[in-house]
Amino acid sequence: MSGYFRVQTGDTVSTGPRRGVLSTPHGDVETPAFMPVATQASVKALAPEDLRRIGCEIFITNTYHLSLRPGVETIETLGGLRAFTSWDGPIATDSGGFQISSLAHLTRISNEAITFRSHIDGSPLHLSPESAIALQERMGSDLLMCLDHPLSYGADEEAVRDATRRTHLWAERCVRAHRGPGLLYGIIQGGTSAELRVESAEFTAGLDVQGFAIGGLSLGEPKELMWEMVDKVMAFLPPDKPVHLLGVGSPDDLIEGVARGIDTFDCALPTRVARNGGIYTPEGRAYIASNRFRDLDAPLVSDCDCWTCTHFSAAYVHHLFRAKELLAHRLASIHNLHFVLSLLGQARTAITDGTFAVFRERFASRFHPPDGDIREAQRERYNQSPRVQARLESGKSTSWADLD
Repeated sequence: MSGYFRVQTGDTVSTGPRRGVLSTPHGDVETPAFMPVATQASVKALAPEDLRRIGCEIFITNTYHLSLRPGVETIETLGGLRAFTSWDGPIATDSGGFQISSLAHLTRISNEAITFRSHIDGSPLHLSPESAIALQERMGSDLLMCLDHPLSYGADEEAVRDATRRTHLWAERCVRAHRGPGLLYGIIQGGTSAELRVESAEFTAGLDVQGFAIGGLSLGEPKELMWEMVDKVMAFLPPDKPVHLLGVGSPDDLIEGVARGIDTFDCALPTRVARNGGIYTPEGRAYIASNRFRDLDAPLVSDCDCWTCTHFSAAYVHHLFRAKELLAHRLASIHNLHFVLSLLGQARTAITDGTFAVFRERFASRFHPPDGDIREAQRERYNQSPRVQARLESGKSTSWADLD
């Protein structure tokens, strides 16, 4: 399989920013690109038409969750993911490996396979490298992920080493099982060990895969450490194949990833933040439920041309959140995804114009993300909330990381 990825502008032999086109069985994706997360075959609160309107070209869904509900056989019978979701563009699928980390209390692992205890009804789900690929292919995925074994930040070195070697073993089996026509990505693990990251990058670079995904990051480690691991990996990957960074989606991280040569990203953060009243602005997050928006007869962001900002006032969106109206989630999610996709569109233009370094500097000087302590406090408050704790105790839930 060749000709599926073309670098148009930027670095083709190093690890700097680049612009390209990723060709899939169901359409092209301009890169750098962002994939909204549709864990249950739906980007929460949004219809396919909302995604098209904001310029989304591809989203990513999850094999573990769809295998449990509605079941891959149902999706296959109804014509595959595109017919099932009424989406005519490319669709990516995660293998289900991420749930090893996020649903650890419901998981048993061996070199042969993973056995999950369903968070819905407790029934077993057996997921091997071969079945993970077969399930993704049966659903009609355009971009498939090898089954991998990620671990959360803080795991001991021996556990990370075992998980990395298991990821490699599974990747070889995934390659043998892959029949096409979707693009198969090998996943690089290694935790926060520079040695293991390099080992995993070198191993994965030698596989017969169409792309690479960097996994096991943005799971609690400091951002500086995350970027150090990305830099280690990028130096060992061939420049003629696309690189995806799993689970990273804050605006500042997207620009930093692009600067390092990352081609695609996915993350639930923009829509999760939106449903909790966080609105992306050029200066950072604003919380629309705060009193300063109560009487503001202006868009959420003055020069934003998203559907929300061109049709509704900030005062109205503020009211919807305070009144707990469901429309609040849709309008905020449209805005945040538009912000992220537009940001990457600007990045593509800057790469073409040769002005990316200036663009990156200007963006960073203006956009102020929450600092690490605030992010960790928010994560901890969420994981300790009565809703999450009740679901964990019942065996029906997950942590912050697995909610889209």
